[in-house]
Amino acid sequence: MTDITIFHNPACGTSRNTLSLVRQAGIEPRVVEYLKTPPSKEEVRQLLSEMGISVRELLREKGTPYTELGLADPKWTDEQLLDFIQKHPILMNRPVVRTPLGTKLCRPSEAVLELLPVGKLPPFTKEDGEVVQDSGVRRA
Repeated sequence: MTDITIFHNPACGTSRNTLSLVRQAGIEPRVVEYLKTPPSKEEVRQLLSEMGISVRELLREKGTPYTELGLADPKWTDEQLLDFIQKHPILMNRPVVRTPLGTKLCRPSEAVLELLPVGKLPPFTKEDGEVVQDSGVRRA
């Protein structure tokens, strides 16, 4: 099934857990390692529209040049922030997952469950040992 896409960073535990949850559902998604293959500015705009969030809500601060670039300053327009994401893809928070049920920034990783077009999954153990219980609730 390739109608599910994850914008993934394999160095990120949340992203790895999210990908594992999707695979536990029996789905092999299209994996976009966005640091190697950044989405276009237009694709980021589309993802933001689908998620109903602002560019600022997608920005990641930790482990990025966010502070040194002064991105907290409200002077930056959305277009300028999108340009920064193009220049520094690490600024895009992850993982973003797109499925037929919607698109979402999946932090924490179990947030992906509501997007999976499958029934309730058995308990899942994250890398840190935390057990995730699936409520079975999905987006309509």
